[in-house]
Amino acid sequence: MTDSRISCAGAVALLAALAAPGVASAAGPDITLGNVFGDASPEVKLVMLLLVVGALAAVILTVLKLASGRRLSGGSAYVSALRLGGPLLGLMGAMFVLLMGFIGIANAGGPVPVTVLAPGFAEAALLFLLGLLAGVVGVICHWVIEARIDRTVLGS
Repeated sequence: MTDSRISCAGAVALLAALAAPGVASAAGPDITLGNVFGDASPEVKLVMLLLVVGALAAVILTVLKLASGRRLSGGSAYVSALRLGGPLLGLMGAMFVLLMGFIGIANAGGPVPVTVLAPGFAEAALLFLLGLLAGVVGVICHWVIEARIDRTVLGS
């Protein structure tokens, strides 16, 4: 029974170290956006890339839709999903990072300095910011597409 408890605790500590490297090691001299992204776990990097690529795809889709002239082809559903799903995906990623960080703090066994916690908090804040950015891009692109549809349908 003790062996399984030790292995579970070790697995949790390893998962926390992978998800929030700032909790597992001392913070570097400077924190930049590149360092925050570079120190993130592969799952968190995937979420960050999905949010950035999703926002860029929405802009490209909107430009292509505007360039298509009077044809009303698809794309509105994707942009609408991005404006609602982007912030939720960013929030989910941020909560995952914070949860793994809190598990790491609990396993540390003593007080943890803020300089060690800062990279994890920065990672969570970046995820939330990227989610909000994707949502804002989705809202703006949705407005542009809907205005184009309204002009085309109403003949203005």
